[in-house]
Amino acid sequence: MADTVAFTIDTPAGERTAEVSYERLGGGEPLVLLHGIGHHLQVWDPVAGILAAERDVIAVDLPGFGRSPALPDGIRYDLQGVLPVLTGLFEVLGVRQPHVVGNSLGGLLALQLGHDKLARSVTALSPAGFWNEAERLYAFGVLRAMRHGAVTMPPRLVARLARTTAGRAMLVGSIYARPALRSPDAVIAETRALREATGFDATLAAGRSGRFTHDVPDVPVTIGWGSKDRLLVPRQGIRAKKTIPGARLLRLSGCGHVPMNDDPELVARVILDATR
Repeated sequence: MADTVAFTIDTPAGERTAEVSYERLGGGEPLVLLHGIGHHLQVWDPVAGILAAERDVIAVDLPGFGRSPALPDGIRYDLQGVLPVLTGLFEVLGVRQPHVVGNSLGGLLALQLGHDKLARSVTALSPAGFWNEAERLYAFGVLRAMRHGAVTMPPRLVARLARTTAGRAMLVGSIYARPALRSPDAVIAETRALREATGFDATLAAGRSGRFTHDVPDVPVTIGWGSKDRLLVPRQGIRAKKTIPGARLLRLSGCGHVPMNDDPELVARVILDATR
């Protein structure tokens, strides 16, 4: 069951109150999970239970997504705006330098937390920010099309499509290599999350300048890339490795852009190995 916590952060415009929704389970060293644009914390459900056997798992709804409300006025949806909210959450929850795992946008945030020495280790699954301009335009076009479909499609039609293999492929085939494995209820919920994401447009706009160009020294970094990622193509992983030479780059065989549902056991093993 998700909880929501409110806390104060300092911004250039003065103090603001942020609210973040999260789920916490398990025990051990703290492990924070960050989702991608338009998603919600439930995307981690296939691996959260496995991880919780060894870690204090904190799955987060990023500001403006899932159950987390939009960012307060005056805070941008770029790295400089979102990171203080995450570090404020860490402080409220009593975790210092947690292991951080992120997918897509969450992977970019995780890498920045590592660069700023705010994470004990970083595991980035198909992280954003390593595209060239043509690849960025393509990815943003796919995301806008998914958002348009989620906003305009009647919920009854979404529910009907989600109950068929072909319908799930149409709804979420851009991000999963094996959309048939995603449950109908999960597809319905994440389509609703994409439709209701108040932070989507501002986050996508901020992403135009969201390339990651610096090293992450002195922090263990693992980068996993799905071999069947159709949103951020796998060659971007080679650029990530060149940018962060000390990172371990892994090929997630048979996985798409959001690999947790495509192969939960593989992804959980990668995360646990990276955080040991």
